[in-house]
Amino acid sequence: RFSGIDFEIIIIDDGSPDGTQEVAQQLEKIYGSDKILFLCPPGTAYIHGMKFATGNFIVIMDADLSHHPKFIPEFIRKQKEGNFDIVSGTRYKGNGGVYGWDLKRKLISRGANFLTQVLLRPGASDLTGSFRLYRKEVLQKLMEKCVSKGYVFQMEMIVRARQMGFTIGEVPISFVDRVYGESKLGGNEIVSFLKGLLTLFATT
Repeated sequence: RFSGIDFEIIIIDDGSPDGTQEVAQQLEKIYGSDKILFLCPPGTAYIHGMKFATGNFIVIMDADLSHHPKFIPEFIRKQKEGNFDIVSGTRYKGNGGVYGWDLKRKLISRGANFLTQVLLRPGASDLTGSFRLYRKEVLQKLMEKCVSKGYVFQMEMIVRARQMGFTIGEVPISFVDRVYGESKLGGNEIVSFLKGLLTLFATT
C-alpha cells in the first residue's frame, strides 16, 4: 500500500490487440471499481485519464510491465525529497538500463536521446521514456501546450516543462521489453520524431 499512500489505478485501452481489455475487466471485478477503473476511449489516453483521476499526482506507465510497478515508491520518495513537479524514469542514468532490445532498437533510442540533448539541452537524461510521475495541475498545463503525437510527445512534455519553469527529478529504472504485443516503432515513427525534434529546436 506504499506506506499509507491512497491510490487508484486507471487502465486505458486504446484498442490494443494483446488482451488488455479482458485482464482489466477481471481486475475491476476482483478489486472493485473504486480502485480499478477501466476505460476504453478513442483518442489521447492522457486526456481521458486526467478526467477521471482524483489524486494530486498522476503516475503514467505502460501496462505491459515494461515499466515495473516496483519503481513507483521510488518515484514518490523522489518527489517528496525535492518537491518536484515531475519525476521521470531514466534508462540512461545511475543503474538504469534496457533489457530485451536488439541492437537496432538500442541505437535508435540512444541516438534519439543524443540528438535531443545536443539540440535542446533539456536537463533530463531520458527524453523518450513515458514512465513518469506528474503533479496533476502541471500535467494539465503541459497537455494544453503540447501539440506533438507519438514518440515526440514524451520529449515535448519534458522540453515544455523546462521552458515553463517546472522542476524535474529523475529515478533510474530498468526497462524490460514487452512480453506480449509488438512495438509500434517503425520508419514512419522515426521520420515523425526527427521532424518533431527540428520543430521543437526551432520553437523553443
